[in-house]
Amino acid sequence: MKLYSAVMALVCVPVALAGSNAPYPKENVEEFVAEKLDVTTLPSTIRPKPEKKKKTFDDYGYVTQQADEKGALVETGPAGSQIKLKILEQKESGIYVCVEGGAKNVGGGQIQQVLLLKLKDQSALLKARETWKEFSGCPVMGVDPAYSSDAYVN
Repeated sequence: MKLYSAVMALVCVPVALAGSNAPYPKENVEEFVAEKLDVTTLPSTIRPKPEKKKKTFDDYGYVTQQADEKGALVETGPAGSQIKLKILEQKESGIYVCVEGGAKNVGGGQIQQVLLLKLKDQSALLKARETWKEFSGCPVMGVDPAYSSDAYVN
């Protein structure tokens, strides 16, 4: 029985680990992020109001306004709101982005944060979570109450 368990562990562990590391594209990363980002995992002060069965920018009616070689991407929503995404760094573990937008429910102003986007598999959406990593090109501005108590958003 112990031998059977050991064999099953050797077979299953590599398969499970391989399934969690979906490859990220090397080119057109901005377009990939705009298409595959689960908007509901963005900071609550930036993201659109949650609606059933809506998860992506496209679902919410956002349109890509600008994508350039610097990696900046501006999305404009139906209510005239803007969310700016800037690709900061891409690794095998995920994509670091700077997210900026008009802060809702916090008295206006702007909010800007560094988020790590992760992809579980090719068919899944990118999930955003707050990260400890800092970038000089994206100083943190504003505070999102939801992120201050929960470091990982599902």
